[in-house]
Amino acid sequence: MQVIPEILNRKSIVDFKPDPIEKDKLERVLEAGRLAPSAKNRQEWRFIVITDKKKRDKIKDAAFGQEHVGQAPVIIVACTTNIDYRMPNGQLAYPIDLTFPVSFMMVQAVHEGLGTCCVTTYDEQEIKEFLSVPYSMRAVMLLLVGYAASEPEPSPRKNFKQVFSYNHW
Repeated sequence: MQVIPEILNRKSIVDFKPDPIEKDKLERVLEAGRLAPSAKNRQEWRFIVITDKKKRDKIKDAAFGQEHVGQAPVIIVACTTNIDYRMPNGQLAYPIDLTFPVSFMMVQAVHEGLGTCCVTTYDEQEIKEFLSVPYSMRAVMLLLVGYAASEPEPSPRKNFKQVFSYNHW
């Protein structure tokens, strides 16, 4: 099995069709996130899957009116259930822990013929209140999922030698 084709075909979609996502496809996308690694396998996360149009519109408003947020037929709100845990290297675990499942969901979505876009520009407090996210939790990012209405241009990527080195900086 190769996942490189899905990684190569992943693009940030900002123009979604209104078509609903088939339940089995969505469940496979969500399952990919559930299976992702986390610090010490703590799985300190919770994902709120928003499919209701009125609720998606409220999230669009909290995302400062970004049109593509309102277009996506599914919005997955990635939340942490532990904002204080630090890994032995001193880094907070939750930003890293949530990046794994969201990335896994993105790759699975491409495999399913779907498009995605990560969104981090929104009023977190407004989203937390609207979705009843407990005060001690964080709503860290939104993952938009749906069928692309148009094909975006590929984003340029730095070449291999600009991002990798062996055995020293």
